[in-house]
Amino acid sequence: MLASETTKVIAGIDTHADTHHVAIINEYGKPLADREFLAVGSGYRKILEFITGYGTVSAVGVEGTGTYGAELTRTLRGEGLTVLEVNRPNRAARRLKGKSDPLDAYQAAQSVLDGRSQSIPKAKDGPVECLRILRAGRASALKARTAAINQIKGLLVSAPDKLRAKYRSLGTPAMITALQRTRPSGHTADPEYVTLLTLKALAARCQSLAAEIAAADAALQEIVDTYAPMLCDLPGVGTEVASQLLVTVGDNPERLATEAQFASLVGVAPVPASSGKTTRHRLSRGGDRNANHALYQVVLVRMASCPRTKDYVNKRTNEGKSKREIMRCLKRYAAREIYLQITNPQPAPNNTDLRPLRTKLGITITTAASQLGQWPSIISRLERGLVRNDTLATRYRQWLAEQTAEIPSRVTA
Repeated sequence: MLASETTKVIAGIDTHADTHHVAIINEYGKPLADREFLAVGSGYRKILEFITGYGTVSAVGVEGTGTYGAELTRTLRGEGLTVLEVNRPNRAARRLKGKSDPLDAYQAAQSVLDGRSQSIPKAKDGPVECLRILRAGRASALKARTAAINQIKGLLVSAPDKLRAKYRSLGTPAMITALQRTRPSGHTADPEYVTLLTLKALAARCQSLAAEIAAADAALQEIVDTYAPMLCDLPGVGTEVASQLLVTVGDNPERLATEAQFASLVGVAPVPASSGKTTRHRLSRGGDRNANHALYQVVLVRMASCPRTKDYVNKRTNEGKSKREIMRCLKRYAAREIYLQITNPQPAPNNTDLRPLRTKLGITITTAASQLGQWPSIISRLERGLVRNDTLATRYRQWLAEQTAEIPSRVTA
């Protein structure tokens, strides 16, 4: 018997490739019903009817929102339901209570009720999802091209001396081009002919994969330029890094309420590692490791080419910090800049009036940055319209207005 419409219920869904198991509990945790549905369009509609038939749905906890439950998540969100991502059940509890699809579904619903599952899943319905798909194809093409190149070099090691002497001295690009242009002739009982024939096929594969990678790079660049045109303006951030960080955040960056949450997501939030008289933090081993590697690349570029970063490294080195600890700090600072840019992806408004006013007042950019609690480079980029931060721009403009009121003679001079 179905409950009244005033009853609040929570649903939990254990997703699989062919079927989804749905369980429903009330707001006090009492099990109401569970049922299995096919993982197809008609099954999703039946799931929606099933969970809404027991009362007002407070939330739905779904396992595997990025894999088996991706389309179901889109369907439920499209109907206005609150969908939360549920992690795999605790293994210790699973060993004690056993495992089955109904138990997992009830566990998903209970984790939402207890507040243990509060993560909003990625939307996966916009340009960032396109970036993810392109990056997946590009990654496999890169791996296949590397494998083909290694096979070519491996075959040349044991090839007849005539082939080995002709091609092994060439660089990789020149060797692939030369092998692709060869015209082998002979019969299949001749090792030299078969070797050259195979090398030509592998070289052609390398060139085809290179064209595929170049096409993917162009598509990635086009999406990044349209969706987040200011992100690549940050020092050390290119298309590869920008696309990875956007994929990590997803099509709905508002699910990350604070910059600290973004730092935790990309694995650069400091983790306390103090004991006794030692007070320190260590590198985080959690978060998205691909995003963490992208920030590592940003830090490497800045340490080699950014004067401000070089000064910081020298300062922290003199304080006795290790290179690993310094890079941890730099990744945290880079995450702060990138978060501001990702949450404000479009070009910044015109702030060109800020620099002339500051110059008239005789205020240096270092003084302004100190008063606003920002890096001088951030203030400089804000003045040039290279970064969007409406809150900071408003604070900066108000502070300059206060200085103008206090020393009007400087403005009129």
